[in-house]
Formats: sequence, structure tokens, C-alpha cells
Amino acid sequence: MAKFYKVWLIFDPRRVFVAQGVFLFLLAAMIHLVLLSTGGDGYNWFDIAATERAAQ
Repeated sequence: MAKFYKVWLIFDPRRVFVAQGVFLFLLAAMIHLVLLSTGGDGYNWFDIAATERAAQ
């Protein structure tokens, strides 16, 4: 573990962090779209907001 810093000699830190940020953004977008596409009650917050507004 003491020589773990040498990984940055192989990988450019700027590219690693940019790639990690892009990956995490795409993962979050995919999770949100999957939850929106499910028909389960409690996950699609657009439908919940629409039914609450219609009930008023």
C-alpha cells in the first residue's frame, strides 16, 4: 500500500477525474431514467406531483 502513489505515474490524474465525473453523471442519469420509466407507485415523481395537483 505504501507504493500506491505510483498508479499516478501510469494514469494522468486529469483524465482519470474527468472520466470518473462523466461516468458518474451518466450513471446517475441512467438511474433516474430507469426509475421514471418504471410504472411502480412511489418512484415516478412526475406522476405523483400530477395526481397531487389534480386532487387540489
